[in-house]
Amino acid sequence: MTDSPHDLTDAGLLSPVRAGTAAEAATGDRAWLQAMLDAEAALARAQASLGTLPKEAAEAITGAADADRLDLRALALAARRTANPVVGLVKAFTAEVARRDPVAAEYVHRGSTSQDVLDTGTMLVASRVLRIVRDDLTRTARALGELAARHRDTLAVGRTLALHAVPTTFGLRAAGWRALVLDAEARLARVHEGGLPVSLGGAAGTLAGYLEYAAVDAEGRRPEAGTYLDQLVDAYAAETGLARPVLPWHALRTPIADLASALAFTAGALGKIAVDVQSLARTEVGEVAEPAGEGQGSSSAMPHKRNPVLATLLRSAALQVPALSAALTQCLVSEDERSAGAWHAEWQLLRECLRLTGGAAHTAVELAEGLEVRGERMRTNVELTGSQVVSERVAARLAPALGRTRAKALLTEAARTAETTGRPLAEVLAGLPDLPDEVAGDLAALCDPANYTGAAAALVDRALRS
Repeated sequence: MTDSPHDLTDAGLLSPVRAGTAAEAATGDRAWLQAMLDAEAALARAQASLGTLPKEAAEAITGAADADRLDLRALALAARRTANPVVGLVKAFTAEVARRDPVAAEYVHRGSTSQDVLDTGTMLVASRVLRIVRDDLTRTARALGELAARHRDTLAVGRTLALHAVPTTFGLRAAGWRALVLDAEARLARVHEGGLPVSLGGAAGTLAGYLEYAAVDAEGRRPEAGTYLDQLVDAYAAETGLARPVLPWHALRTPIADLASALAFTAGALGKIAVDVQSLARTEVGEVAEPAGEGQGSSSAMPHKRNPVLATLLRSAALQVPALSAALTQCLVSEDERSAGAWHAEWQLLRECLRLTGGAAHTAVELAEGLEVRGERMRTNVELTGSQVVSERVAARLAPALGRTRAKALLTEAARTAETTGRPLAEVLAGLPDLPDEVAGDLAALCDPANYTGAAAALVDRALRS
C-alpha cells in the first residue's frame, strides 16, 4: 500500500496556530526546496561575477531553479539513503539544467557541499519568515499602543499571586504587553539584520573545492586564497541578501542558536499576553473579551460558550517554542567539522519554531486589534474587596503617627474585619478609637482606589514615547 498525496500533507490539523498563515506557507517543504535551489543559483551567479564560471551557465542554472520542476516526494525518499536532501536535489537539479543547457549542467554545485546549500537555504527561509513575523509584531505593538493610550486612566485591579493587590490601570497593563512585543521585534531585528549568514565552507570548512574549481575555470591561474575567499563570500552574500560570516559555520552553530533564542523570546512574550487575556476573560472576571466572529470560539458541546481561542493558540505556541529552542541550543554540541546527527536534528526543530512563532505573531494581530475592553467591569471588580486594595496606602499614612509596624498590624486587622463582615474598609477604619485626626478626616479620599494608581499614567506616557 502506498501513501496518497493527502496522507503525506501536513495540513496543520494538529497545529492550528499556524494553519493558513503566511509563515506556514514560507516554511513548507516546497518553500525549503525553493530556498535551496535559490542558494544554488545564487552561488552560480556569485562565481560568474568573479569570472570563475561562465555567465551563460549561471543564467541557465538560475532559470532552472524552480521547485515545481522537481519531484519533492522523490527527493524526500532519496534523502533516506544520504541522510540529507541535498545529494538527491543536486542530482535532480543537474538533470533539469542539462535539459536546458548540457554545458551549464557541469557547473551546478561547483565546489560546494550539501551543508552549504542546506544551511544557506535555511537562512533564506528564516529571513523570509522573520520579515513576516516582524511586520505582524509591528501591527500588534501599534494596536496595543492604541489600547494603552485609550485606557491610560481606566481603573483596574492589579493582581499578585492570583489575588487582588493594589489598583492599577488597564492602560499600564496594555503598555506592558506592548513593551514585550517591541522587545521581541528588536531581538528578531538583531538576528534578521546581520545574524543570518550564508554558508560557504566546502567539504570540511576550508573552501578547498571552491578554490580548486576557480583555478580550473581560470585555466590554471590559481587565485590567491584569501582574496578569492573574500570576493566569493561577499558576492554570495550580495546575491542572497544574507550576512557575511567570518568563518565557515558548519559546526559553529551560533546563527541557529541565536535565531532559536529570539524565536523563543517572541513566543514567550506573546504567551504572556495570552495568559493575561485568558485570566481577564474568565466568566467571573469578565474584564476583556476576544473579538467576536462567526463560529469564533464556539464549543462542540456548549452553545453558550465563546472560548478565548486566540489566546489559547498563542499560549500553545508559547509552551512549545522555548522547548524546541532549547533542543536547538543543545545542537551547539557538534563534533568535528560536520556533525553526524546534531546538524540533522536542527532541521525540523527550527521549522517548527519558525512556523509556531509565525502563527503566533499572526494570531496576536487579530487579538490585539479586536480585543474588547470592559472598563465598567474592571471598576466593579476593584470594588469587590471594599477598598481593601488601598490598605498599603492607609498604612503608609498612619506610619508617621503610629510607627510602621503598628500601622501595618492595624491595617491587617482592619482588612480582616472588612473581609469577614463585608463592611467597607473606610467604615471599619472610621470605628477605630485611636485613628489619627489627619487620617480620619481624609478617609473617603484615602480609600478611593481611583486615587491610588501611583505613577501608572506617567508610566503609560513614558512607554508610549519610547
